[in-house]
Amino acid sequence: MKQYTAITGASSGIGYATAKKFAARGKNLIIIARRETLLNQLKDEIADNYPEVDVVIKVADLSVSNEVYQLYETLKQYHIETWINNAGFGIHTMMKDEDTKRAQNMLHLNIEALTILSTLYVQDYANVEGTQLINISSAAGYNMAPTAVIYSATKFYVSSFTENLALELRENGAKMQAKVLAPAATESEFAKIANNDKDFDMDQAFDKYHTSDEMADFMLQLYDSDKIVGSVVSEDYSFVLTDNKFPYLG
Repeated sequence: MKQYTAITGASSGIGYATAKKFAARGKNLIIIARRETLLNQLKDEIADNYPEVDVVIKVADLSVSNEVYQLYETLKQYHIETWINNAGFGIHTMMKDEDTKRAQNMLHLNIEALTILSTLYVQDYANVEGTQLINISSAAGYNMAPTAVIYSATKFYVSSFTENLALELRENGAKMQAKVLAPAATESEFAKIANNDKDFDMDQAFDKYHTSDEMADFMLQLYDSDKIVGSVVSEDYSFVLTDNKFPYLG
């Protein structure tokens, strides 16, 4: 049976770059996002470079609860060895200026969709050898960030949820590994959307940052390791692999 790596938010940024890195390893892919045109572009790029890799496109808006469940149901026919919850977005603004509808969509995507998909995947694959769940958090998921109160809180959730899950799986002898990747500033659409500025300039805003391609390389380092957390150190932008950062009461 063919095995697949499923990646949400694969139409741009870290998700797009990660799909290409996994394809380079000969991994079949299920790429998931709202924008079908960009998913087709990614599929064509992979076909040109890695024709042996099977790429399945799934179009879904994961900020809509019903679409989350419908998506997972359509994937029952595939054997998924790795699930990467990359889809998410941020909002950088003062709370007094927060658009509550936009914030609500962010909560649905960053927390609800990730939790549902993680749970369904664990329930189906926890005792399948070689499986991994990788959730994308942020440096803001370990450090409170100015003008990002709600976004930072969503990523604290992702970090603590995934770390706790990883330790629960370990304690119970599960074959699956759960891991969390925590990028810092990364050159992608993320900053433009978070700042609501299509002309947002990374060089002006940050002294240091990583490209999406660099973050995808870090993703592979985490994937290849037995550690739980792969995080970018905000002070010098180095990448470190560690076990859980939050205290565990188990």
